Amino acid sequence: MKVYPFRFNIYLTLIAALTLLPACHSDHDGKEDKQMSVLRVHIESNVDPAGTSQTVSVLRTDPVSFTVQKEPILTEANLLAARVLDAPAGSGFAVELKFDDLGTSILEQYTASNSGRHLLFFGQWGEKGTDGRWLAALLISHRMGEGVVSFTPDMSRDDVYRLVLGLNNMARTVQKGLMK
Repeated sequence: MKVYPFRFNIYLTLIAALTLLPACHSDHDGKEDKQMSVLRVHIESNVDPAGTSQTVSVLRTDPVSFTVQKEPILTEANLLAARVLDAPAGSGFAVELKFDDLGTSILEQYTASNSGRHLLFFGQWGEKGTDGRWLAALLISHRMGEGVVSFTPDMSRDDVYRLVLGLNNMARTVQKGLMK
């Protein structure tokens, strides 16, 4: 029987070194992957006696009322990606949304035919979707044919990052479902 004490000592030393090294700890606990957000884009409309419109209030500090169609024109199902855009010198931020082909077509049609009206954005975010409200009203001044829209939301920076994280998670989930 042959004994290799030197080889045994190398293995023992490696095992001892690995157990003494501090373990990598990640703050990522999987909750971020599960967080989902909801986005609804509505178009401003006239009051409809048939009940297809509703009045909503946008902005918390100085509310402005708008009449919108109850049914959204776009949802998170039409979203490819969302991101936070920081203004120069840290003076603010905006949310940029990139829509899929169907969403791009819908956005182009509605913005081309509704100049002077508003796109209104409703969002829900948070662990259980408990945080939600009307976020912004964007004046339509031109046809938006690229499928990208940016708006400045009425929310804190922390909330906007949670909203965008949830929207991107939702977009990935929808895209995976379409690829199956």
